[in-house]
Amino acid sequence: MFRIGCGAGFSGDRVDAPQSVVAAIAEAGEGGAIIFETMGERTLALGHIARRSDPDRGYEPLLERFLEPVLATCIREKIAIVGNFGCANPVAAARLIRAMAERAGVTDAQIAVVEGDDITVSVDLDETAAWEGDGGMAEADGELIAVNAYLGARAIAGAIRDGADVVVTGRVADPALVLGPLVAHFGWDFDDFDLIAAGTLVGHLLECGAQVTGGYFADPGFKDVPAPETIGFPIAEVMADGTFTLTKAPGTGGVVDPRTVKEQLLYEIHDPAAYLTPDVVLDLTGVTVEETAPDRVRVSGAKGRAPTPSLKATASFVGDWFGEAEISYAGPNAVNRGRLAREIVGRRLALRGLDIRWRGDLIGLASVFDNDDGDLQYGLAGDDCRDIRVRFAFSGKDEEAVSGAVQEVMALYCCGPAGGGGIRQAVRPRIHTLSRLVPRELITESYRFEEAAG
Repeated sequence: MFRIGCGAGFSGDRVDAPQSVVAAIAEAGEGGAIIFETMGERTLALGHIARRSDPDRGYEPLLERFLEPVLATCIREKIAIVGNFGCANPVAAARLIRAMAERAGVTDAQIAVVEGDDITVSVDLDETAAWEGDGGMAEADGELIAVNAYLGARAIAGAIRDGADVVVTGRVADPALVLGPLVAHFGWDFDDFDLIAAGTLVGHLLECGAQVTGGYFADPGFKDVPAPETIGFPIAEVMADGTFTLTKAPGTGGVVDPRTVKEQLLYEIHDPAAYLTPDVVLDLTGVTVEETAPDRVRVSGAKGRAPTPSLKATASFVGDWFGEAEISYAGPNAVNRGRLAREIVGRRLALRGLDIRWRGDLIGLASVFDNDDGDLQYGLAGDDCRDIRVRFAFSGKDEEAVSGAVQEVMALYCCGPAGGGGIRQAVRPRIHTLSRLVPRELITESYRFEEAAG
C-alpha cells in the first residue's frame, strides 16, 4: 500500500490543511507522498507577470506557509512532496524550499525541478491547432506573455526514483502530480494503460483538495458536512493493482462518502469515456465506488487507452483593464435608489463617451443570473428589500477610460441618490488565455536537481 495525500487544491487554499495530512501519513510509518496543486491558467499567467518584474518571484505566493510547517517531517518520514507551486519560476521556488529546509536543520534535502513546460520561444503558435474547448472565443490581440504545455508524470516519477525529497514543477496536468509518485513507488510501466489510468484517477480525485471530502459540496439540509471549519484534506491508500481507498485524517471535519467521491469523479470531465491527459486517455464509465466504512470509499475499475499525439498548452496574453466599484443603499426605497444609481452611472458613461463594457448589479435583488443590461433588476419582486449593494464592473482596452468609469461611482457619494455609502473601488490589468494543441514531439520534459549553494 502507498499513501498519498493532498495538501492544497488551488492557490489560496487553507495553509494549515497539509499538517493533518502529513501527520496521518507519518503515523502509519510507511512513507508516502503529499501533493500540492496550486496552479490554474490565471495563476500561471500572474506568475509570469510577477517574474517579469522580479526574476526571483513567479512561484506560489503561499509556498512558505504551505510547506514550512511540514517540510522537515516529510523529509524525515520519507514522504515525498510534489507540487506545481513552482508556477512560472520553479527554480526560484526550489531555492526557497532549500532555504526553508536549511532553516529547519535539513542540509541534505534532495530537491528536483521539472522543466520543459515553458515553450514560449520554442513553439510557433501559428503552427498549432486551437483547443476545441475554447469554442468560439476570439483570438487574443494583446502581447504574448508565455506559452506553457501540460506535461505528464514521467519526469516526476524519474526524479523520485532518483531520490528526490521534493519535486517542484511548473505546468503539469493536475493528476500527474499523483501519478508520478505512484509510478515511482510501484514501478508501473507507462505502457500499461489501465494502471496509468488508475493512477490518473487517484490524481483526479485528490487534485482539488477538500472538494472530495465535503468542500464545494455542502448544502444545509440536503448535503450536510460536519465541521467544515476543520475539513480534512483527502488521503488515498493505493494498492499495486491500482485499486484504492479514499479517506481523510482522523479527527478532522468533512466527510468522505460515495456522494462526495462521485461529484469529484465527474468534476471538469468533458467525456467520461475519454478524459484526455498527457499520460493516458482515462475511461471512467466502468468505475465503481463503494463505501467500506465511515469516511472510507473504495474506488476501482479505471480503464485506459494510449494518450493523444498532442499536448494541451496555455497561451497567456496581456488583456484589457478591469474596474470594479461598489456602493450600498439601505432603508426604505433602497431598491429604487440602487436602480437610480445604476442609471446615473450609465448616463454619465454615455455623456463622457467612455469606450467600455459595463454592468451594474443590485446585490440583494439580482446579481448572479442577471445580464449586462440588468433586466432582472426590473422584473423581480422584492422592491421592499432594505439592504442593497450596487456592484459595478467595467472593462476596456484603455486604462484611463476604465479608471474614469470607476471614478463615476465614487462621485455618487454627493452626486447620486440619498444615503449611499461604503464605496470601494479598484482597477487592475487582466489576462487573456487561450489553449492550443501542440504536437508531443515538440516538447521535451526533463528534471534536474537543485544544488545547495556553496
